Amino acid sequence: MTWSTRQVAELAGTTLKTVRHYHRLGLLEEPERSPSGYKRYDVRHLVRLMGIRRLTDLGVPLSDIPSVAAADGRSTEILRALDDELAANIERQQRMRRQLAAVLEDGASLDLPADFGAAAASLPRAQQDLLVAYSSVFTPTAMSVIRDQYARPRDGIAEEFEQLPADAPEDERRRLAGHLAAEVRAQRAEHSFITDLDAASRRNGALTRSVVTQALVEFYNGAQLGVLRHLHALLEQNEADQADQADQADQASVADLAVEGDEQGELYRSGDAHPQRVTPGATG
Repeated sequence: MTWSTRQVAELAGTTLKTVRHYHRLGLLEEPERSPSGYKRYDVRHLVRLMGIRRLTDLGVPLSDIPSVAAADGRSTEILRALDDELAANIERQQRMRRQLAAVLEDGASLDLPADFGAAAASLPRAQQDLLVAYSSVFTPTAMSVIRDQYARPRDGIAEEFEQLPADAPEDERRRLAGHLAAEVRAQRAEHSFITDLDAASRRNGALTRSVVTQALVEFYNGAQLGVLRHLHALLEQNEADQADQADQADQASVADLAVEGDEQGELYRSGDAHPQRVTPGATG
């Protein structure tokens, strides 16, 4: 009993076109033909065709089927690589499902970078666009810090800044910068890497700076940019003050050591000192 190409394709759960394609690739041996010229497939062809279908269903590329089917030296390597690829695909699909759940169940915005929750969905559109631009250059760690900030309850100062009109007076800009400075200093203390744009970026420094600069100019109005300029000046002044204090502390430490050295010298010169008294832990 033999079958036609259409019949063997139906038995194997595939198509006439696919069977012919396997013939062209050399995966399936050509059967004998009847006197009238029609192909006659037997059970060996059916089993082979079913085996090819089994491997393609597992995701084995057609080019690798001969090696896997023959169980040669590359067979295990091919299957392990396929398993790794499937694991990566599963992880990606699970991540996609989490993101969809955040949109459908938690009200997260599709206009925001992945993993930003519903808290950031209420941001003005310009602020959302800014976050999307940032996500193109910042590392996942840096973006998670930004995400955590928006997940916290927002205070009135943040909302004032976001809603600040372009014609806001200078004193209002300075007031907001002063309030924001304390929050930014706390963030820097908790996440020191955010003070270094290169460390927070997954791109080269010049490209990252161009994206950040253009995003700020595009999505913030003149008054908001003025607040940021005042904020930058306050932070720089604070760093300079801390550096001066550190220098003064170092100078004081040096002076204390000099005084201590003079006092020990006087003790030696007066004959009242003993090495064990002026050098704690010394042994004689």
